[in-house]
Amino acid sequence: MTEPFPREGLPLNEARRKILERIAPITATIELPLAACFARVSAQGVYAAEALPGFAASIMDGYAIGDPSPPVIGTTWKLVGRSAPGAPYGQQLIPAEAVRILTGAPLPAGAQRVLPQELVQCSPDGINLELVAEASQSQWIRAADGDVAAGELLVEAGVRLGVAHLALLASAGIAELTVRAKPQLGLLVSGDELVALGEDRWPGAIWESNSTLLTALLERLGYGVAISQVVPDQPDALRTALLDLAASCDLVVSTGGVSAGDSDWIRPLLSELGEVAFWKLFLKPGRPFAFGTLIAANKLVPFFGLPGNPVAAAITALQLLWPALQQLEGSDVQLLPRLQVRLAHQLRRNAGRPELARAKLEFDSDGNLWALVEGSQASSRISSLVGADLLLEIPAELADIPSGSKLWAQLLRLPIF
Repeated sequence: MTEPFPREGLPLNEARRKILERIAPITATIELPLAACFARVSAQGVYAAEALPGFAASIMDGYAIGDPSPPVIGTTWKLVGRSAPGAPYGQQLIPAEAVRILTGAPLPAGAQRVLPQELVQCSPDGINLELVAEASQSQWIRAADGDVAAGELLVEAGVRLGVAHLALLASAGIAELTVRAKPQLGLLVSGDELVALGEDRWPGAIWESNSTLLTALLERLGYGVAISQVVPDQPDALRTALLDLAASCDLVVSTGGVSAGDSDWIRPLLSELGEVAFWKLFLKPGRPFAFGTLIAANKLVPFFGLPGNPVAAAITALQLLWPALQQLEGSDVQLLPRLQVRLAHQLRRNAGRPELARAKLEFDSDGNLWALVEGSQASSRISSLVGADLLLEIPAELADIPSGSKLWAQLLRLPIF
């Protein structure tokens, strides 16, 4: 096929922009129990039906009193009852009376403030209470709507639900949610040299690992592979596989066969079965990359042709496939967070392409952040991903980079909450 694409390929940010311009969110939704909604995307705004906690409550262990102002040292009260979480004191509190109250317990009617227990002393018979240390201006009371107001928006539509979101919704009594359906992803791994795990290798063959790598990576990011096929470099077999995957999936991803060799059929087939939007990235690793559209079963399906080398496949999936999946699911696109680090050791490389180098993050006693790049950065070397904390962003023009140089890096960590 002809090659109406830039010789060096598209810069990464431009490639990402072009991809996201062509990705429309799927509209299907599903209702799930709250416990099954982690990492799903909310399909609509969720509002609090009532205020939380719904009653004035003590925010510490102590004694509830009816005094509107801080009492003076020596003031005494008669201890008339106890209020605990789930077991409130049911009577009206009158002046000169106090109620023992625990953290989170409802404030009795008539109570104006809580005295922390360390400020007071009980009589030996447990009937009387005396203030023995100065009380602060704080009332130590959480308002009835101190956590959430009635009608308050708890979660907007299009939010990827994390631990804190689920806890907040549970605290508001939300049992079920309407969430966006997950995109159905079809994975095609191509190569004549690939051998299934558990089978013997012949000379020149390799065990197929990209399906394991990408399936695990996508699961880590909150997505699954609906259908996976391993197909030799035969155009008829690849054509059939591409059409089958496109007919049953929302997005198709391939690895291998996307370069310009004699056995690289993916890009010509993409042109035949749909459209090649662009080919090649100005990036190391990851130059052989194709993005476009497959047409099957009267629908247009986004297609990502990842490189065959495993590290390049993983990195291009993180940089380009992951954002597309987020947008397809209807959430705002979140990229890996970036930070500045210093290079721990001199790094020798050939200038020419920007590079995402795998590195470990280290700290010194002064709190400086250092990037440690170890071993070969070859795109076939899966072990360069093991223990990697960072993708070190190396500009195209840099060759030998001295130790201590400042560079930007992408943090390979997902949020906890």
